[in-house]
Amino acid sequence: MKKSISYWSFVGKSAFEAMTLAKDAGFDGIELTLDGSGDLTMDTTDAQLNALKDWAERLGLALPSMASGLYWTYSFTSEDPDERRRAHEVAVRELECARALGADTILLVPGSVAVEFVPERPVVPYDVAYDRALEEMRKLAPVAEKLKVSIGIENVWNQMLLSPLELRDFIDKVASPYVGSYFDVGNVLSSGYPEHWIRILGKRIKKVHLKDYRRNPGGLNGFVDILSGDVNWREVRRALDDIGYDGWVTGEMIPQYRQGSDQQIYNTSGAIGRIVRGEL
Repeated sequence: MKKSISYWSFVGKSAFEAMTLAKDAGFDGIELTLDGSGDLTMDTTDAQLNALKDWAERLGLALPSMASGLYWTYSFTSEDPDERRRAHEVAVRELECARALGADTILLVPGSVAVEFVPERPVVPYDVAYDRALEEMRKLAPVAEKLKVSIGIENVWNQMLLSPLELRDFIDKVASPYVGSYFDVGNVLSSGYPEHWIRILGKRIKKVHLKDYRRNPGGLNGFVDILSGDVNWREVRRALDDIGYDGWVTGEMIPQYRQGSDQQIYNTSGAIGRIVRGEL
Protein backbone atom coordinates (compact mmCIF):
# COMPACT_ATOMS: atom_id res chain seq x y z
CA MET A 1 0.00 0.00 0.00
CA LYS A 2 1.03 3.60 -0.58
CA LYS A 3 0.20 6.51 1.68
CA SER A 4 -1.44 9.75 0.64
CA ILE A 5 -3.05 12.68 2.43
CA SER A 6 -6.05 14.86 1.67
CA TYR A 7 -5.52 18.53 0.86
CA TRP A 8 -8.23 19.28 3.46
CA SER A 9 -5.77 18.22 6.17
CA PHE A 10 -3.70 21.36 5.65
CA VAL A 11 -4.26 24.75 7.27
CA GLY A 12 -3.76 27.94 5.25
CA LYS A 13 -1.75 26.28 2.49
CA SER A 14 -2.06 26.61 -1.26
CA ALA A 15 -2.17 23.34 -3.18
CA PHE A 16 1.47 23.90 -4.15
CA GLU A 17 2.53 24.50 -0.54
CA ALA A 18 0.55 21.48 0.63
CA MET A 19 2.22 19.26 -1.95
CA THR A 20 5.64 20.44 -0.84
CA LEU A 21 4.84 19.77 2.82
CA ALA A 22 3.30 16.38 2.03
CA LYS A 23 6.48 15.32 0.26
CA ASP A 24 8.66 16.53 3.12
CA ALA A 25 6.49 14.60 5.58
CA GLY A 26 7.08 11.36 3.67
CA PHE A 27 3.82 10.90 1.78
CA ASP A 28 3.83 9.15 -1.59
CA GLY A 29 0.86 11.15 -2.87
CA ILE A 30 -1.72 13.82 -2.14
CA GLU A 31 -5.45 13.98 -2.81
CA LEU A 32 -6.29 17.38 -4.29
CA THR A 33 -9.81 18.77 -3.90
CA LEU A 34 -12.24 20.58 -6.17
CA ASP A 35 -13.66 23.43 -4.10
CA GLY A 36 -15.44 26.74 -4.41
CA SER A 37 -12.19 28.70 -4.20
CA GLY A 38 -8.45 28.08 -4.26
CA ASP A 39 -6.13 26.46 -6.78
CA LEU A 40 -8.66 23.91 -8.06
CA THR A 41 -12.21 25.04 -8.84
CA MET A 42 -14.87 24.56 -11.50
CA ASP A 43 -13.16 27.35 -13.47
CA THR A 44 -9.57 26.10 -13.25
CA THR A 45 -7.98 26.20 -16.68
CA ASP A 46 -6.00 23.49 -18.44
CA ALA A 47 -2.86 25.56 -17.92
CA GLN A 48 -3.51 25.72 -14.18
CA LEU A 49 -4.14 21.98 -14.03
CA ASN A 50 -0.88 21.39 -15.87
CA ALA A 51 0.95 23.62 -13.37
CA LEU A 52 -0.38 21.52 -10.48
CA LYS A 53 0.58 18.28 -12.21
CA ASP A 54 4.04 19.61 -13.11
CA TRP A 55 4.70 20.67 -9.51
CA ALA A 56 3.72 17.23 -8.22
CA GLU A 57 5.97 15.56 -10.79
CA ARG A 58 8.85 17.84 -9.85
CA LEU A 59 8.43 16.77 -6.23
CA GLY A 60 8.05 13.09 -7.12
CA LEU A 61 4.58 13.10 -5.60
CA ALA A 62 1.65 11.14 -7.06
CA LEU A 63 -1.88 12.50 -7.51
CA PRO A 64 -3.86 9.26 -7.16
CA SER A 65 -7.32 10.65 -6.38
CA MET A 66 -9.50 13.73 -6.08
CA ALA A 67 -12.28 14.80 -3.73
CA SER A 68 -14.76 17.68 -3.69
CA GLY A 69 -16.63 19.53 -0.96
CA LEU A 70 -19.10 20.94 -3.48
CA TYR A 71 -21.47 18.00 -3.02
CA TRP A 72 -22.59 19.51 0.29
CA THR A 73 -23.72 22.58 -1.69
CA TYR A 74 -25.06 20.75 -4.73
CA SER A 75 -26.74 17.46 -3.87
CA PHE A 76 -27.76 14.66 -6.22
CA THR A 77 -30.79 14.02 -4.01
CA SER A 78 -32.10 17.57 -3.72
CA GLU A 79 -35.76 18.38 -4.34
CA ASP A 80 -34.53 21.08 -6.74
CA PRO A 81 -33.82 19.67 -10.23
CA ASP A 82 -31.48 22.59 -10.97
CA GLU A 83 -29.39 21.68 -7.94
CA ARG A 84 -29.26 18.05 -9.05
CA ARG A 85 -28.13 19.21 -12.50
CA ARG A 86 -25.42 21.31 -10.87
CA ALA A 87 -24.23 18.30 -8.85
CA HIS A 88 -23.94 16.35 -12.10
CA GLU A 89 -21.84 19.15 -13.58
CA VAL A 90 -19.57 19.11 -10.54
CA ALA A 91 -19.04 15.36 -10.88
CA VAL A 92 -18.26 15.61 -14.59
CA ARG A 93 -15.79 18.42 -13.94
CA GLU A 94 -14.18 16.47 -11.11
CA LEU A 95 -13.77 13.48 -13.43
CA GLU A 96 -12.25 15.71 -16.12
CA CYS A 97 -9.82 17.34 -13.68
CA ALA A 98 -8.82 13.96 -12.30
CA ARG A 99 -8.09 12.71 -15.80
CA ALA A 100 -5.98 15.80 -16.53
CA LEU A 101 -4.01 15.38 -13.29
CA GLY A 102 -3.46 11.65 -13.78
CA ALA A 103 -5.71 10.60 -10.89
CA ASP A 104 -7.63 7.36 -11.43
CA THR A 105 -10.41 7.85 -8.86
CA ILE A 106 -12.69 10.61 -7.61
CA LEU A 107 -14.46 10.68 -4.27
CA LEU A 108 -18.17 11.37 -4.64
CA VAL A 109 -20.93 11.98 -2.07
CA PRO A 110 -24.07 10.46 -3.65
CA GLY A 111 -26.49 12.81 -1.90
CA SER A 112 -28.13 12.80 1.49
CA VAL A 113 -31.24 12.22 3.50
CA ALA A 114 -29.98 14.75 6.06
CA VAL A 115 -26.61 16.19 7.02
CA GLU A 116 -25.78 16.78 10.70
CA PHE A 117 -23.11 19.36 9.97
CA VAL A 118 -25.18 21.17 7.29
CA PRO A 119 -28.43 21.51 9.26
CA GLU A 120 -29.91 23.97 6.78
CA ARG A 121 -30.18 21.23 4.15
CA PRO A 122 -33.80 19.99 3.87
CA VAL A 123 -34.52 16.39 4.88
CA VAL A 124 -35.25 14.16 1.87
CA PRO A 125 -37.29 10.94 2.29
CA TYR A 126 -34.93 7.99 2.32
CA ASP A 127 -36.52 6.09 -0.56
CA VAL A 128 -36.63 9.22 -2.71
CA ALA A 129 -32.98 10.01 -1.94
CA TYR A 130 -31.96 6.44 -2.77
CA ASP A 131 -33.74 6.41 -6.12
CA ARG A 132 -32.36 9.81 -7.13
CA ALA A 133 -28.83 8.85 -6.16
CA LEU A 134 -29.03 5.58 -8.09
CA GLU A 135 -30.36 7.37 -11.17
CA GLU A 136 -27.55 9.92 -11.04
CA MET A 137 -24.81 7.31 -10.57
CA ARG A 138 -26.11 5.44 -13.61
CA LYS A 139 -25.91 8.69 -15.61
CA LEU A 140 -22.33 9.31 -14.49
CA ALA A 141 -21.05 5.77 -15.05
CA PRO A 142 -20.64 6.19 -18.85
CA VAL A 143 -18.73 9.45 -18.29
CA ALA A 144 -16.38 7.70 -15.87
CA GLU A 145 -15.95 4.81 -18.31
CA LYS A 146 -15.13 7.17 -21.19
CA LEU A 147 -12.54 9.10 -19.15
CA LYS A 148 -11.24 5.91 -17.48
CA VAL A 149 -11.52 7.48 -14.02
CA SER A 150 -13.37 5.56 -11.31
CA ILE A 151 -16.08 7.00 -9.08
CA GLY A 152 -15.65 6.09 -5.41
CA ILE A 153 -18.87 6.53 -3.44
CA GLU A 154 -17.93 7.55 0.09
CA ASN A 155 -19.67 6.23 3.19
CA VAL A 156 -20.25 9.54 4.91
CA TRP A 157 -22.59 11.06 7.47
CA ASN A 158 -25.47 11.62 5.05
CA GLN A 159 -28.07 9.36 6.70
CA MET A 160 -28.24 7.02 3.70
CA LEU A 161 -26.44 3.86 2.55
CA LEU A 162 -26.06 3.16 6.24
CA SER A 163 -24.77 -0.41 6.11
CA PRO A 164 -22.13 -2.25 4.08
CA LEU A 165 -24.83 -4.53 2.71
CA GLU A 166 -26.81 -1.57 1.39
CA LEU A 167 -23.77 0.14 -0.11
CA ARG A 168 -22.66 -3.13 -1.71
CA ASP A 169 -26.06 -3.65 -3.32
CA PHE A 170 -26.29 0.00 -4.42
CA ILE A 171 -22.93 -0.27 -6.22
CA ASP A 172 -23.98 -3.54 -7.83
CA LYS A 173 -27.19 -1.93 -9.13
CA VAL A 174 -25.13 0.76 -10.87
CA ALA A 175 -23.36 -2.16 -12.57
CA SER A 176 -20.22 -0.42 -13.80
CA PRO A 177 -16.60 -1.44 -13.16
CA TYR A 178 -15.88 2.28 -12.85
CA VAL A 179 -18.25 2.82 -9.90
CA GLY A 180 -17.25 1.47 -6.50
CA SER A 181 -16.55 2.48 -2.92
CA TYR A 182 -14.27 5.13 -1.52
CA PHE A 183 -14.20 3.53 1.91
CA ASP A 184 -13.68 5.79 4.92
CA VAL A 185 -12.50 3.85 7.97
CA GLY A 186 -13.33 6.46 10.60
CA ASN A 187 -16.79 7.32 9.33
CA VAL A 188 -18.32 3.99 10.37
CA LEU A 189 -17.09 3.88 13.97
CA SER A 190 -20.20 5.58 15.33
CA SER A 191 -22.41 2.74 14.12
CA GLY A 192 -20.30 -0.22 13.08
CA TYR A 193 -16.95 -1.87 12.46
CA PRO A 194 -14.75 -0.92 9.51
CA GLU A 195 -13.28 -4.41 9.21
CA HIS A 196 -16.80 -5.75 8.54
CA TRP A 197 -17.40 -3.14 5.84
CA ILE A 198 -14.06 -3.90 4.17
CA ARG A 199 -14.73 -7.61 3.87
CA ILE A 200 -18.31 -7.10 2.64
CA LEU A 201 -17.39 -4.46 0.04
CA GLY A 202 -14.31 -6.40 -1.04
CA LYS A 203 -13.10 -5.67 -4.56
CA ARG A 204 -15.62 -2.84 -4.89
CA ILE A 205 -13.26 -0.67 -2.82
CA LYS A 206 -11.39 1.73 -5.11
CA LYS A 207 -9.61 3.84 -2.50
CA VAL A 208 -9.44 4.09 1.31
CA HIS A 209 -9.61 7.10 3.62
CA LEU A 210 -7.96 6.77 7.02
CA LYS A 211 -9.00 8.68 10.10
CA ASP A 212 -9.67 7.68 13.69
CA TYR A 213 -12.70 8.16 15.91
CA ARG A 214 -13.62 7.92 19.57
CA ARG A 215 -17.15 6.75 20.28
CA ASN A 216 -17.12 8.77 23.49
CA PRO A 217 -17.68 11.77 23.24
CA GLY A 218 -18.94 10.97 19.74
CA GLY A 219 -20.33 13.43 17.22
CA LEU A 220 -17.98 15.53 15.15
CA ASN A 221 -15.75 15.94 18.21
CA GLY A 222 -15.05 12.21 18.08
CA PHE A 223 -12.56 12.46 15.23
CA VAL A 224 -9.00 12.24 16.53
CA ASP A 225 -5.47 11.54 15.31
CA ILE A 226 -4.88 8.16 13.70
CA LEU A 227 -3.94 5.45 16.26
CA SER A 228 -5.45 7.47 19.14
CA GLY A 229 -9.11 6.45 18.74
CA ASP A 230 -11.27 3.32 18.80
CA VAL A 231 -10.45 1.96 15.33
CA ASN A 232 -8.97 -1.52 15.67
CA TRP A 233 -6.16 -0.90 13.21
CA ARG A 234 -4.82 -4.45 13.41
CA GLU A 235 -8.21 -5.77 12.29
CA VAL A 236 -8.53 -3.10 9.60
CA ARG A 237 -5.12 -4.02 8.20
CA ARG A 238 -5.99 -7.71 8.37
CA ALA A 239 -9.27 -7.10 6.51
CA LEU A 240 -7.51 -5.10 3.79
CA ASP A 241 -5.03 -7.96 3.38
CA ASP A 242 -7.90 -10.47 3.24
CA ILE A 243 -9.52 -8.73 0.25
CA GLY A 244 -6.18 -8.24 -1.46
CA TYR A 245 -6.25 -4.45 -1.24
CA ASP A 246 -2.84 -3.00 -2.07
CA GLY A 247 -3.83 0.47 -3.23
CA TRP A 248 -3.70 3.97 -1.78
CA VAL A 249 -4.60 4.80 1.80
CA THR A 250 -5.22 8.51 2.31
CA GLY A 251 -5.27 10.37 5.59
CA GLU A 252 -8.25 12.73 5.73
CA MET A 253 -7.68 14.71 8.89
CA ILE A 254 -9.79 17.39 10.51
CA PRO A 255 -7.22 20.07 11.35
CA GLN A 256 -7.19 20.20 15.16
CA TYR A 257 -3.83 21.61 16.24
CA ARG A 258 -4.18 25.11 17.62
CA GLN A 259 -0.44 25.68 17.30
CA GLY A 260 2.12 24.13 14.96
CA SER A 261 -0.56 22.79 12.63
CA ASP A 262 2.08 21.32 10.31
CA GLN A 263 2.93 18.82 13.02
CA GLN A 264 -0.37 17.05 12.41
CA ILE A 265 0.81 16.28 8.87
CA TYR A 266 4.05 14.72 10.12
CA ASN A 267 2.26 12.79 12.87
CA THR A 268 -0.28 11.48 10.36
CA SER A 269 2.50 10.34 8.04
CA GLY A 270 4.16 8.42 10.86
CA ALA A 271 0.92 6.79 11.97
CA ILE A 272 -0.11 5.74 8.45
CA GLY A 273 3.41 4.45 7.88
CA ARG A 274 3.01 2.03 10.79
CA ILE A 275 -0.33 0.83 9.42
CA VAL A 276 1.12 0.31 5.94
CA ARG A 277 4.11 -1.59 7.34
CA GLY A 278 1.92 -3.61 9.69
CA GLU A 279 3.79 -2.37 12.76
CA LEU A 280 0.82 -2.39 15.12
